[in-house]
Amino acid sequence: MKPVVGALLAFAVSLVRSRMALHLEILALRHQLAVYHRSIRRPQVRLIDRLVWSWLARGWSHWREVLVFVQPATVRAWRRQRFRNHWARLSRRHPGRPAIAKELRELIRDISAANPRWGSPRILGELRKLGIPVAKSTVEKYRGRPRRPSSPSWRAFLENHVTELAALDFFPVPTIGFKVLFVLIGMGDVGSKTTCAGS
Repeated sequence: MKPVVGALLAFAVSLVRSRMALHLEILALRHQLAVYHRSIRRPQVRLIDRLVWSWLARGWSHWREVLVFVQPATVRAWRRQRFRNHWARLSRRHPGRPAIAKELRELIRDISAANPRWGSPRILGELRKLGIPVAKSTVEKYRGRPRRPSSPSWRAFLENHVTELAALDFFPVPTIGFKVLFVLIGMGDVGSKTTCAGS
């Protein structure tokens, strides 16, 4: 904070000084900046320094010519980060959609339970007739769904129908005499049968 206040005071004093004195002071300051730039590789930059240079970059067209301690791209990155932080703070105040009232959730469930054959569009239409503006996704989220009986597992299906199942496989087998045998294998309740044919 002190460097910023000092710079503002120096600016106020420079308004009443002579033009020659200002040019000599600018020359001395530029020389000192060159020495610091040569000896210090990475200067320590605080938040107030970033704000000052973001403000200068917005309102002064020659800010790139006097910038020494960082690159102009760094100042532009500071401005973009400040913009992102500003909108991130605004978005954190009201995250997501507003909560649905408990009475409305219960009303959707009651309508769905009383009319199990109604889908979301029908319930949505009835709510709009009552003057309740609500989205279709909200109705789909809170309406009740009838529970379906669980289907049997694959193992239970095989155990129940093992006597009624049959399996077939058909594949070619090349022989040592450069012929091809076509093999058909059938498996069922009676047993297994194998049929071979040569071409």
